[in-house]
This record gives sequence, C-alpha cells and structure tokens, in this order.
Amino acid sequence: MRIATWNVNSVTARLERLLAWLETAQPDVVCLQELKCATDGFPAAQVAELGYETAAYGTGRWNGVAVLSRAGLEDVKRGLLDEPRYEDTAEPRAIGATCGGVRVWSVYVPNGREPGHPHYEYKLRWLEALRGTVIAETDGARPLAVLGDFNIAPTDDDVWDISLFTESTHVTDAERKALAVLREAGLTDVLPRALKYEKPYTYWDYRQLAFPKNNGMRIDLVYGDAKFSGAVTDAYVDREARKGKGASDHAPVVVDLTV
Repeated sequence: MRIATWNVNSVTARLERLLAWLETAQPDVVCLQELKCATDGFPAAQVAELGYETAAYGTGRWNGVAVLSRAGLEDVKRGLLDEPRYEDTAEPRAIGATCGGVRVWSVYVPNGREPGHPHYEYKLRWLEALRGTVIAETDGARPLAVLGDFNIAPTDDDVWDISLFTESTHVTDAERKALAVLREAGLTDVLPRALKYEKPYTYWDYRQLAFPKNNGMRIDLVYGDAKFSGAVTDAYVDREARKGKGASDHAPVVVDLTV
C-alpha cells in the first residue's frame, strides 16, 4: 500500500496538479491539508474519476482536511476528541478514516503565529487533543498513522538555518515537547527510516528563491504506531511536485508499506 500526505495550499487552485500527481504517483491513500474549500465544495467527482473515494472537512477558510482512498473508506471521523476551539470556532483541522485496514488521520496543526499569541496556546491545546485521540484510537488490531502538516520542525536539523528561528514558532521547546509527548503515545516518526535526501525538507516559502536554494523545513510528518512503522518499506519527499509554476509551497510525503 502507498500512503501519502500533502498540504496542497488550496485544492481548487492546485486541482490540475493534484490530479496529475495522483495519476503519476499512484497512491492508494492520500491525506490532504489546507483545502481552502468547504466540505461540499471539494472536487470529489474529479478524483472519483481516478478511482478515489473522498472524505472532506472544510469551511472554505484557511484550513480544511481530507482523506482520498481507493482502498476503501470507512469509519470517518471529523475533528478530535475534546478538541479546543479558537475564538469560539471549531476549525476543520483533523479527519480520520480506515482505508484497507489502516487507520489514518489527516491533520493540519495550527500554525501558532508567534510565541505568546492566543493561537500559540491554542496550538498546544490542540496537540494535547490529538494525543488523546491517538490513545483512544489505538487498539493494536490495525495499523494507525497520523499524517499531515504539523507546523513543527522536530529538530534543528529540520530547518535550513535554525539561527533565523530563535524567536519564532515551529521550533520552540513547548512545541517540540508536545511532539515528544505525542510520540510517547506509541508513535514513531516514519520518514527518517528511509531517506532519499540528506535534508528531507517538505516546505519552502514562495519568497526569496527558497526552493531553488533549498531553504526549507521538514514540518510535514508521518507518525505511525508499531504496526504501521514496522510495515514501512520506503518513504520519500516528492520534490518534483514542488517544482514549476503554480505549485504548493509543500511537497508530498510518500510512504510505502506491506499491508
């Protein structure tokens, strides 16, 4: 089975590229983030022509998540257990589904904006709810993975120049501790198992020629339980999908496993 995650940065703007990538990469399951469309506005008919069922969750604002699957789509859940609200709004940032016997969650972790900002505190509370959801969803009978844009670089090596981020989100001790606590729920960072690049960045800003200079960050992660991680045979960042006009500022992360 091939499972991927991709922050598409607007599925409407990136639809042509998404459809072409689905045909080329041939993933069985895809977790998408930052749809920027409402649930009923997702182009389900177009991806269905390629054999994918869709479970989407969005409001049309700066978030939205989805799971596409050609391996079955069951037990769909939208939102986390005890998920916090931001400014009295439940944001569409997490969706879970069982696809071909594998439980996947597509997550778009809040950005946090800056340390001390209410959105930063919301981010930390949201990660606590994600951990609670993972614990509740773990049954040992089926592989489980949480995939998506975590908006956190796990280590200093996951940022092109850590000195530029000393006062920024994505690298603070509190955010990284939240990731560590999430891993303690029984998850493993899958990508380092099979790297195709010395620095497998997944995001590059549109500005200042960040992609050509490889000034990137690894913030799109695949966290799997023991059953999932033990079945992984390969994992890579599809940098080709980040190239060219009209690309998302994130590249897909692809995982192959024997399930």
